[in-house]
Amino acid sequence: MRTIGLIGGMSWESSAHYYRLINQAVRERLGGTHSAASVMVSVDFAEIEALQHAGEWDALTKRMIAAAQQVERGGADLLVICTNTMHRMAEAVQAAIGIPLLHIADPVGSAIAARGLTRVGLLGTGFTMEQPFLRDRLAQRHGLEVIVPEAPDRQDVHRIIYDELVRGIVEEESRGIYRAIMARLAEAGAQAIILGCTEIMLLVREEDASVPLFDTTTLHALAAVDLALAQGAP
Repeated sequence: MRTIGLIGGMSWESSAHYYRLINQAVRERLGGTHSAASVMVSVDFAEIEALQHAGEWDALTKRMIAAAQQVERGGADLLVICTNTMHRMAEAVQAAIGIPLLHIADPVGSAIAARGLTRVGLLGTGFTMEQPFLRDRLAQRHGLEVIVPEAPDRQDVHRIIYDELVRGIVEEESRGIYRAIMARLAEAGAQAIILGCTEIMLLVREEDASVPLFDTTTLHALAAVDLALAQGAP
């Protein structure tokens, strides 16, 4: 078993789900009392959030590189960044370490393509929905057309993530808002919807949408287990 390295704390609410999902999957696959070999560096999200909203992406890149190098020094054989938004600097992080980074878009894109779907809606932070780093990878590597909500809906999605979900707050009213936004994406032609923020799975369930949902948290975590348990993987 290879050691899974995780950069967490963005937020710790979703990082805790990563840890649970990874260990549950290892136990299911290996049986008995098996659990994952892992090492996590968890950051203070208050500092990360402040830099995100200030647009200090160079400073954030340096922090992610430092965290990744710390994970590598801790003995990790592969790296998982437990957040969609901070994949904005995935290429820079990969270039700074000697272990493979499992990009969050790839298991998601593969799962969608395997279902024969080509046009998908994307929910996430404002940064993830409005900047091209995730959409471009999904398009270029997986052949997906990605659409995002209109501006007012993007503001609601972003607000609920930062004001509620990263704080562990789950409101039924917010679930209703997300339901309506997902319905509008489906009306705009989305054949499926990507839950492109690792906290959204705390709020939204399959029955909340009329089209399939692809949860980046679960797909990313399970792909990390695949890589950790793969025979002959680097």
